[in-house]
Amino acid sequence: MYEDQIKLYEDIREKYQRKVVGPMSEKDFFEYAEVLFSAHSCAIEGNSFSVNDTRELKEKGLGMIPRDKSLLEAFEILDHFTAFEYMVQVAQNKHPLNEVLLKEVNRLCTEHTLSYRAAGAIPGEYTTCDMAAGDTLFGPHEELIARVPSLLQSTEDALKRGIHPMIVAARFHGFYEYLHPFRDGNGRTGRLLSNFILLRSGHPMFVVRSDQKDTYLSALRMIRNEGTDEHLIHFFFESAINGMKEALEQKTSNSIRFSSFMF
Repeated sequence: MYEDQIKLYEDIREKYQRKVVGPMSEKDFFEYAEVLFSAHSCAIEGNSFSVNDTRELKEKGLGMIPRDKSLLEAFEILDHFTAFEYMVQVAQNKHPLNEVLLKEVNRLCTEHTLSYRAAGAIPGEYTTCDMAAGDTLFGPHEELIARVPSLLQSTEDALKRGIHPMIVAARFHGFYEYLHPFRDGNGRTGRLLSNFILLRSGHPMFVVRSDQKDTYLSALRMIRNEGTDEHLIHFFFESAINGMKEALEQKTSNSIRFSSFMF
């Protein structure tokens, strides 16, 4: 069903690894990915920091907060840096996808912001009340939380059966978002863990860009409205492919643009 997308993805992935990731130092590529991922993932949730604002915050810390930005937004980005770094480290160490990992990623994502958004809630602990987000009312929280271990185990089993990691990452993400087990940070946590699945499988991360928000949320709604995650899987493949293509094109065009530059 996804054979054509898998083939295109794998062809682009090989070029991306060879021409973009390989020539960069591990440190430089990590910082590039961290800033890009954090800026867009937080922007999807309403954070107004641009990629450049996020880079400045990474380099200068709280000494650099643009005048029109809030301290809460800055802490949200800083928390995301910490969660991102943890996610990459445990993926490289082949950590199992389990509740310990899930709760720790959420704790790190919300550590310095949750008290402002949900008084009495504890970072990294499951919600104690039913949840809503946007136009979605989620089911009884006790029932949804009870399904979390089975989702994590079935995701691990799917990877062991050889299902393509991008399909597994997308399916996990779609079902996880509808379990919505935490008071805050479910979107950021879900996107980090989808990329954990990819990284642990030797695949590059991909970024859901903030300008894709409407398409992304629409693909998630299709799971609720039509009972299928096909749209989300296509979205994951398309976003990953286009992101790698753009990086390859940018690298090529910059090389050509400046190859003949002279005074």
